[in-house]
Amino acid sequence: MSQVTASLVKELRDRTGLGMMECKRALAESGGDIDKAIDDLRKSSGMKAAKKAGRTAADGVVSVRAEGGYGIVVEVNSETDFVARDEGFQGFVSSVVDAGFTSKENDIATLMSGDLESDRQALVQKIGENISPRRADSIEAPVVGGYVHSNNRIAVIVGLSGGTEELAKDVAMHVAAVNPAVVNSDQMPAEVVAAEKEIFAAQARESGKPEEIIEKMIGGRVAKFLKESSLVDQPFVKDPETTVGKLVKASGAEVLSFVRFEVGEGIEVEEVDFAAEVAAQVQGASS
Repeated sequence: MSQVTASLVKELRDRTGLGMMECKRALAESGGDIDKAIDDLRKSSGMKAAKKAGRTAADGVVSVRAEGGYGIVVEVNSETDFVARDEGFQGFVSSVVDAGFTSKENDIATLMSGDLESDRQALVQKIGENISPRRADSIEAPVVGGYVHSNNRIAVIVGLSGGTEELAKDVAMHVAAVNPAVVNSDQMPAEVVAAEKEIFAAQARESGKPEEIIEKMIGGRVAKFLKESSLVDQPFVKDPETTVGKLVKASGAEVLSFVRFEVGEGIEVEEVDFAAEVAAQVQGASS
């Protein structure tokens, strides 16, 4: 069984908003598996979906280039935020974006072959910190627009069947802010729907209502989950009186696809307790 550490309890509290003892108990019962603890808590307490883990320790920036029916988004990582703000680093990121846009190449290894890799190595030597182009993705559509959040940590490209680049940029801004899972609800993976349905079922059965009422409750909650997670059904961030789908349809267009990158998402590094590490080193040196 994994040890239930104070940092795990804190993360679970941050993600759920529940009390310390409840979080500690849930982690103990899940063997220290924080995602299982969240699912168990949702089943037993009716808690809504938890926040995503915040431990995205990789730094760097994301960048976009979109024009003429084609758009590309890239992520380039650095070890610190200080380097991510460096002009030389940002110039290198622009070179990567431009090269990907010109070649329409999404594979980072292929994209980095040749001059870009030489430029990366020279930048590493100059800055003294590892620079790592991580990923790229693109969209080709009748209309493509992109948006980069002001801190260069979230970037989005959106493809539309019609409308304008400015409209696509507005939709991309919405995606950056709200982070939908899919364009339309029928695109939600079946396993995700099944998992949510299982949680809703556990919550509903605690109400003690008849089974036929419970089934209606589950159906309603699944429908609500799909609506909240689907881009076209979400209230538009700049005008909550309309949905993204209606906004786009008013311009004779529809959303075909989107790509959203956030710096460091999906990357976790071990958190180091520096005080404990120094104490251990001192103890080792004195023994």
